[in-house]
Amino acid sequence: MKKNASTSTSVGPTLVFGQDPESYFTFRPQYPDALFLWLRSLAPSDALAWDCGTGSGQAAMGLAKHFQRVLATDLDPRQLDRAPAQPNIDYRLAAAEAELGLEGEVDLIACACSIHWFDLARFYEKAKRALKPQGVLVAWTYDWPYTGSKPVDAILTKLKDVILEPFWDEASTYYFGRYENLPFPFAPIACPRFFVPIADSKEDLRRFLGTWSALKKYQSREKADPLAAIAEELDAAWRLAPPALPLNVPLYMRAGARNLD
Repeated sequence: MKKNASTSTSVGPTLVFGQDPESYFTFRPQYPDALFLWLRSLAPSDALAWDCGTGSGQAAMGLAKHFQRVLATDLDPRQLDRAPAQPNIDYRLAAAEAELGLEGEVDLIACACSIHWFDLARFYEKAKRALKPQGVLVAWTYDWPYTGSKPVDAILTKLKDVILEPFWDEASTYYFGRYENLPFPFAPIACPRFFVPIADSKEDLRRFLGTWSALKKYQSREKADPLAAIAEELDAAWRLAPPALPLNVPLYMRAGARNLD
């Protein structure tokens, strides 16, 4: 495994996730192998996949099972330091918009819960240049978690729309829009539905919520834990109508082939 520094000076998003890379690595969901099998089926070959915005490497590890080489880039060194070593993964410190010298050699670009942070116009320019003629770009995200329990979901809605409302970044318009509103200048490919597990218990759900960017910003600015503000209400709602476990959330995806025009 290599962890190389880029010479790019791109600024990128606020580095909120690297404040606690261990929690991000542990409590963000692992993606199903069926997703990576499907990604491999889209790509013209298995030579090279680029995981752009890899974070602590969750998607890179899945891609590495199906591609000979994986380039995994992120602009947060704290996240990259937590990413697991793998012989065929090349981790590099670089913004999505950085010049990596990739010219028509990438089979697949994967953006796992990351593309909403990018300067899209600049990233798409680099992506189209990097992809092979039949190469594909696939981006996915998940929405705010809901459980199917009305009392519990009412508390989660309060957390998202009231307590955390001032702390959501502009990027949230994309992931709360389930990427339907994401500019995407690629020839569209239909996507199957995949689900990821996020929690086996109430404590797991709390830990997962603790990895969201707005919650990290709240903690940093207010010097308090917003989950503490809803703890008693959440406990009461959970006792009243406990949701079915494990909790799974769907992935919302955009996939497309390189536009040669």
